[in-house]
Amino acid sequence: MLVVKRLGVLVSMVVLGLAPAGAAYSAAAPSATPSATPSTALSAQDRQFLQSMHQVNLAEIATGNLAKQKGTSQEVKDLGGRFVTDHTQLDQKVQSVASSGALTLPNKVTSEQQAVINQLQNVNGADFDTQWITAQLTAHTQAMQLVQAELTQGSDPSAKQVAQQAAPVLQAHHNALVAAAQSLGVPIPGGTTVAPSPGVSSGSPTRSGTPVTPGPTIS
Repeated sequence: MLVVKRLGVLVSMVVLGLAPAGAAYSAAAPSATPSATPSTALSAQDRQFLQSMHQVNLAEIATGNLAKQKGTSQEVKDLGGRFVTDHTQLDQKVQSVASSGALTLPNKVTSEQQAVINQLQNVNGADFDTQWITAQLTAHTQAMQLVQAELTQGSDPSAKQVAQQAAPVLQAHHNALVAAAQSLGVPIPGGTTVAPSPGVSSGSPTRSGTPVTPGPTIS
């Protein structure tokens, strides 16, 4: 009986001696939940590009709808519809990247863009076609410069991808506008020729009014 009691005491001592070691291991065990890695913040250039490109798209959708409604020539009407479709798709990509980067986009066009929209709303007939083509050549030239700045100075991969996708679309639009201007006898304003971005064909239009380079598909 004495032997049994002594064995019981020894077992109790062993258990008590192990308890602190087990507690220490539990406290030192690393957490199973990995720490979240913060996303890369958009640079000032990326933010400016996305906000400005969004306003470009809003303006192009508005003026494109005006062309569909008020255009005299079928060329202007068709270009208006094409611009609405393409810039709506481009803006979906802009909004997606902005949302991922927690960037708030402006809810209206710039004052300069609004002035152009107002001017087009107040003209009709052949004058509308002339002023619409002229305004669109200027707007697309500025948009291509905006894209080129992002391609060379941007840092966020998603924002730069938006620029890469927009570049051939804008170039194709510009080519079609030049062709329409030549076909309808609209003078092409100076300073509206921009060298295409790397990898983007200039697609010089023919005098027949048909661009050599077809409009790209936006995926």
